[in-house]
Amino acid sequence: MSDLPSAIHPDILPRLDPEYVTLHNTHIAHRVPPHTIPWHPDIRKAPYIPGGSPVRTVGAVKDISLQNCKIRAFIPEGTPPPEGWPVLLYIHGGGWTLGSIDTLNSLISRQCKENNCVSVALDYRLAPENPYPAAVEDTIDALKFIYYNGKAEFNANVNKIAVGGSSSGGNLAAIACLRAQELTPPIPIIFQLLIVPVIDNTASVTDKRYPSWKECQNTVWLCEGRMMWFRNMYLPDPATWTEPDNSPIFASDALLARVPPAYIGVCELDILRDEGIAYGEKLKSLGVKVEVKVYPRAPHHILGMDAALKVGKQQADDCIKAVGDAFKAV
Repeated sequence: MSDLPSAIHPDILPRLDPEYVTLHNTHIAHRVPPHTIPWHPDIRKAPYIPGGSPVRTVGAVKDISLQNCKIRAFIPEGTPPPEGWPVLLYIHGGGWTLGSIDTLNSLISRQCKENNCVSVALDYRLAPENPYPAAVEDTIDALKFIYYNGKAEFNANVNKIAVGGSSSGGNLAAIACLRAQELTPPIPIIFQLLIVPVIDNTASVTDKRYPSWKECQNTVWLCEGRMMWFRNMYLPDPATWTEPDNSPIFASDALLARVPPAYIGVCELDILRDEGIAYGEKLKSLGVKVEVKVYPRAPHHILGMDAALKVGKQQADDCIKAVGDAFKAV
């Protein structure tokens, strides 16, 4: 094994997509993993995942400050339909600790352009400065803002709202679909796009429910050490790990049975793979329409590499199609 700080572990190397291996060795192997050094907010200034596609040109981009967070709305060109544009609220990943309003703007703007929807990025408060439940509160605030102000702010059809997210953002998107039912009045969400989501914050390498934790503990990018670093930053009190606002798989069957249809995309060499699959199976067992797809030989973070990896482009294309199909179905 190389002595580079982020060298690919020999357990994982033969199983990885060769296209990814080349990109990793060129752009990532020399990076010092954030969980191996003392915390400082400047860690957030590290270069983003390499290989992403450019932000698309859309009709307008509007940044709006909410009570504790910001949103960025990508608004389509042209005249909205009489009922307004459908809306996608997309929540970035980064372990509730990293990332910003700029994260994955390539995908978010592409959703706007190709699906003719208002596509909204959420800049939620980050841990450790703002641990749980700050990110959940900001997600619900953004959802409420879209529902109550979206028509006036960006010609939104507030009866056609989808939510999505990747990694910790997928966790927050899944939680939004549960919490939306309990609001007064409830906010209708028509679809959830969950990409490599965190579903169970009690998972560990000794957990027989999710073999991917042991199998992928030395994987690239999101290894066991990094995932536990994120969890402890955001959830310093282990007593909260089983709460449905942290681990949506522990929500009541009554709430889970009423969530909207889902697309769940997981990666074969991701520590989170099996909890995403388990969530899909649980929802299906309760009568929810779910599509689960496993991206072979892929690690956790391929969505941000859609211009450099065929499997990353496939995942991004699937995200576009899943949301577009959901809007057409309503």
